[in-house]
Amino acid sequence: MADAGTEDRRRAYLKALEIDVYALRGQHTDAPEAEAELDAQDPDNLPAPDWTTLQARVSACTQCILHKTRTQTVFGVGSRAADWMIVGEAPGAEEDRRGEPFVGRAGKLLDEMLRALGLSRERVYIANILKCRPPNNRDPANDEADSCRHFLDRQIELVAPKIIVAVGRIAAQRLLQTDAPLGRLRQQKHYLADGQVPVVVTYHPAYLLRSPTQKRKAWQDLCFAAAMMKEGNE
Repeated sequence: MADAGTEDRRRAYLKALEIDVYALRGQHTDAPEAEAELDAQDPDNLPAPDWTTLQARVSACTQCILHKTRTQTVFGVGSRAADWMIVGEAPGAEEDRRGEPFVGRAGKLLDEMLRALGLSRERVYIANILKCRPPNNRDPANDEADSCRHFLDRQIELVAPKIIVAVGRIAAQRLLQTDAPLGRLRQQKHYLADGQVPVVVTYHPAYLLRSPTQKRKAWQDLCFAAAMMKEGNE
């Protein structure tokens, strides 16, 4: 039989997933705050989470100040066995309302970019550096990005993509741990710190909406990524 701590953690996950929990009369039901916070705030002391547990931890996360202003967390969407993973910066206002990354005009443009490659939102996995929206869509603070990094790292481990496309300067710099400008990062084959997963950098769809003349360069970046995928499959 599970001990009280294990049961309390299970209940915290289910509560974060908005699943009703019922207990037998006399069964322990009061999960101390310390137990609930442990899962979200002390990940190094816990086993690597599966998808359900990871999403519950994200939903319950209070590691940085952004939890005070979010409507909801934005976890990620798409195929959890995708070859392609798209990583952006942070949720915007529409994403915060709907709980899904890359919706609205920027999301529609991203969908068009994927279709041009013969892909779709359902065949890739899409996530952000941050899981909560920064107020007024400001750039993520260092502590905010650092607090969220272990969530993204675990998503990458679970998906095990063959390639990651970092869209936008902040996503690229955070993933690659560099301060190099986006222009210098484009059209190059990068790797995550583990040296295993290749990363290609391109413009954020929101930037392309403001600067449509750069769409040709973004298409070149996607073609570069597709060529890397073809090379890796040969």
